[in-house]
Amino acid sequence: MSKHAILSASGAHRWMNCTPSARLELEFDDKSGSAAAEGTAAHELCEHKLRRALKMRSKKPVSTFDSDEMDSYTDGYVEFILEIIDQAKQSCNDPLVLIEQRLDFTKYVPDGFGTGDSLIIADGTLHIIDFKYGQGVLVNAEDNPQMKLYALGALELFDGIYDINTVAMTIYQPRRENVSTFTVFKESLYQWAEEILKPIAELAFAGDGRYCPGEWCQFCRAAVKCRARAESKMKLAAFEFALPPLLSDEEIAEILSSIGDLTNWANEIMAYATDTAVNHGKHWPGYKVVEGRSNRKYTDDEAVAETAKEAGYRDIYKQSLITITEMEKLMGKPKFNEILGSLVIKPTGKPTLVPVSDKRPEINTSTAKNDFMEV
Repeated sequence: MSKHAILSASGAHRWMNCTPSARLELEFDDKSGSAAAEGTAAHELCEHKLRRALKMRSKKPVSTFDSDEMDSYTDGYVEFILEIIDQAKQSCNDPLVLIEQRLDFTKYVPDGFGTGDSLIIADGTLHIIDFKYGQGVLVNAEDNPQMKLYALGALELFDGIYDINTVAMTIYQPRRENVSTFTVFKESLYQWAEEILKPIAELAFAGDGRYCPGEWCQFCRAAVKCRARAESKMKLAAFEFALPPLLSDEEIAEILSSIGDLTNWANEIMAYATDTAVNHGKHWPGYKVVEGRSNRKYTDDEAVAETAKEAGYRDIYKQSLITITEMEKLMGKPKFNEILGSLVIKPTGKPTLVPVSDKRPEINTSTAKNDFMEV
């Protein structure tokens, strides 16, 4: 069996919406960057800390990404898991806790498997918790196909052993202060698997179906060269970049709904073209590779300071407070609130236009401008 599933749980949102993408991705190298490596390091640290908290043997992993920030976030994850375990013990004397558990859902997805970060199995409820260290994209647990695939894999292992009625799926994303839980009845999950998941997975595994560009393209390895995605973005050219007052309300709304993905797509195209030109000698008609702009910097800060002092210059340092986040970590949240709470404010945020799906409450636009200007 291959190391990575063709129809992976982490890519389910993509291949369920664009079924041919899973096979198409196989033609492209995985170029996961430092963010992915940092996420892996954070997961390994979570695993180690949770094992130690549960009195299991574990050797602490060492990584170049180790930091106080990662320590703090992974500590929070372990505390969260321990809280769920304590809750589970109220209805089950001996809940089963599994860490980095391989889960097989081939009953519904060909060659489908994945790894659950933390599973807590007790009579009544099966808990599945997935740790997300990334901060670029907010991940919601509601109807999340990755989490539902993990749930199906866990039920395949334990549904006959424990009396499970409901499944609680949680995304723990500390760098976005996001803890999202979605709970479903076991029967509804099985129904979704049979009626929706299974036929789509069969189509995707065969590489069949229709290319369907959307926000799920973001992490697709084939996205930068996908013709269907390019064509969907180029449809905006039909507006011929008319000035906003010359566009209808419907046209502006259509552009607003696409502008985020359009910007990402344009950046991906530029990054791909630049990489092939700089690192592989590719020549793009009408473009050339030049030396970018740069800023001056000292070669040795200590040597500069010493030399400047010898020349008679003393006022060469600036002093500033550490950031609020750093101060809170230094003091601890309770002590920070006690000592500096009255000296910290959170100004009103600048009014921003977002999709109606955004969970922030709508503000009164008639007073928003005045409130913002007063701040």
